[in-house]
Amino acid sequence: MKTADPAAAPPLRNNSREALDRLLGEMVERPEDRRDLAQAIERDFAEQRAVMVLDMSGFSRTTQKRGIVAFLLMIHQMKLLCRPAVEAAGGLVVKAEADNLFCLFPDVAQAVAAAREVVERLDSANVVLPEDRRLYVSIGIGYGTVLNVDEEDIFGDEVNLASKLGEDVAERGMIVLTAAARARAEGAGIETREESVSVSGLTFSYYLLV
Repeated sequence: MKTADPAAAPPLRNNSREALDRLLGEMVERPEDRRDLAQAIERDFAEQRAVMVLDMSGFSRTTQKRGIVAFLLMIHQMKLLCRPAVEAAGGLVVKAEADNLFCLFPDVAQAVAAAREVVERLDSANVVLPEDRRLYVSIGIGYGTVLNVDEEDIFGDEVNLASKLGEDVAERGMIVLTAAARARAEGAGIETREESVSVSGLTFSYYLLV
């Protein structure tokens, strides 16, 4: 029986936090090798993915009214409701920061499906929750090159844009796509309406899911 040639197997990616820190340290110590080291980072960490950033509404208001512990409980409830929707759509909750969730998906259609399911789950939960404990989110979705650090942290332009849309542009219950995400979703039956916004002196288009 013919056995696989180990030498022919592709090299394993080392996309751990330790590997990234080591490569960044080498870039500082050996500036003459920065181009090669940057290519090594892209080789081991870069992926084409859809990213969904979910922002929870009402942090300041709820904290002032009911205290930080009450809002932490609401964040915990939100995570319990959202994680199954993300995973059912083939996604991964990479990290939670304060009242934000950062999630990765193979493609935009799956991110949109998860976002819709998240909004529906929260709407259903809010029917039985007291008014001052209801859970509301806004969601930004991007698509492009993402540096994935061992599925525990993510970086990239589309991560930043999706975060900006989810936090600063979308209102509660809204799902908005970056231009790159909308282009990727072309032909997938996802209906959007183009809008534009100016943030920090930068004007750009985004796409509101309808």
